[in-house]
Amino acid sequence: MPWEKQFDVEDGLERAMRAFWARGYEATSMQDLVEAMGVNRGSLYATYGDKHDLFVRALRHYDTVCRTNFFADLERDCTPRRAILTLFDTAVAASLAANGQNGCFLVNTSVELSAHDGEVADIVAHGLSKTEEFFRRMIRAGQAAGEIPAHVDAVAAGRGLLALMTGLRVLARSRPEKALLKSVAGQAAALLA
Repeated sequence: MPWEKQFDVEDGLERAMRAFWARGYEATSMQDLVEAMGVNRGSLYATYGDKHDLFVRALRHYDTVCRTNFFADLERDCTPRRAILTLFDTAVAASLAANGQNGCFLVNTSVELSAHDGEVADIVAHGLSKTEEFFRRMIRAGQAAGEIPAHVDAVAAGRGLLALMTGLRVLARSRPEKALLKSVAGQAAALLA
């Protein structure tokens, strides 16, 4: 009779994602993962592979659950301009909340690993490119709806918004100061004027 897993694989991945997100790749030990996931070491390796394999899966999971789904919700629930500004407002609020210094898992990984790990760099680049595309799409939709001026260059503003968001998430890890983060977020509105 085949061996059956005694745990929820998706829940384990979510728990691993949160552990890596809080500590980073290097600072998260296999014992940290075993404890966070509530599985034994053998089950972890048999299900997810080694630490790097698990990290890659966790990063992909984050990109789907936290970025893709959130952007889809913003597009569905907000006007285009409001979607962009809500993204910034949400990032500021998350940064100021308890555990807010975890930042953005994609941005954290970009700083920690992208220069040294091609597979991870590809995942991060994909997520950041999709974020830039979201900004461009919202700008163009906002222009079509008349809520963003036609003179705003969607490509340049999209890149500027990406840089602002990335910078905001990095700053939030070491300087989670409300006035500072709100000032950075305020520049998003300035790029849309």
